[in-house]
Amino acid sequence: MFIAILVLFITVILSGFLVKIFPPTNTKWLKMALAFSGAYLFTITIIHLLPDVLRNNSGFGVGYWILAGFFLQLVLELFSHGVEHGHIHHHHGRVGSMPFLLLGSLFVHSFLEGSILVEHRHGISNHSHANDNFYLVLLGITLHHVPAAFALMSVLLSRLENFRKAFLWLLIFALGSPLGIIFSNTVLAQEAPDGLIYTALTGLVAGNFLHISTTILFETSPDHHFNRNKLIATLLGLVLAIMSDFI
Repeated sequence: MFIAILVLFITVILSGFLVKIFPPTNTKWLKMALAFSGAYLFTITIIHLLPDVLRNNSGFGVGYWILAGFFLQLVLELFSHGVEHGHIHHHHGRVGSMPFLLLGSLFVHSFLEGSILVEHRHGISNHSHANDNFYLVLLGITLHHVPAAFALMSVLLSRLENFRKAFLWLLIFALGSPLGIIFSNTVLAQEAPDGLIYTALTGLVAGNFLHISTTILFETSPDHHFNRNKLIATLLGLVLAIMSDFI
């Protein structure tokens, strides 16, 4: 649990500093990173999260939770303006103002992702989707947070025009997934990983991943124009997710 918390927190922090290396106007690398992470998220959702949660928790209406997660992400993006999948909108809001709704929606998004990272506990079935896919999902969330944190930091800088202030607000997003991990592994420590609460959380996140990953993949090829670099990045994300299944 501690390793996952540290990895996710540091990933967001380091990704925030990328604005000092790559100007927000240079989004070529960002599009490649999005294509890679989107393909990875989509693949692990299809071959791991969905089959496992449907097989182990069919009695809890998990399909409805998946739908709820898909459309919840749609609602969250009304406030985040797509920062989760690398959109950088400098024109939203006035300079000097804080995008509280954007930060709030990203925090909810990040908290839910962290909440399904549940470590194996003695006395609990080892067939839980959360236990089996812990590091696969951790890697997926980590890859996804890199472009998201960069986009968020770019938006914060455009609003606040001060790196230090923007960085302090970035910490809200950085704490989202770690707090989700702590919540599930401590507050819900007595709940069974294949019970109703974890079914709801995993269903929500699976729907969330489906929305984000498909949005990213569609946006990497607007009007179906061929782009070799994006195709390669997408295939690499796909191959990594499939190969990790055999490790």
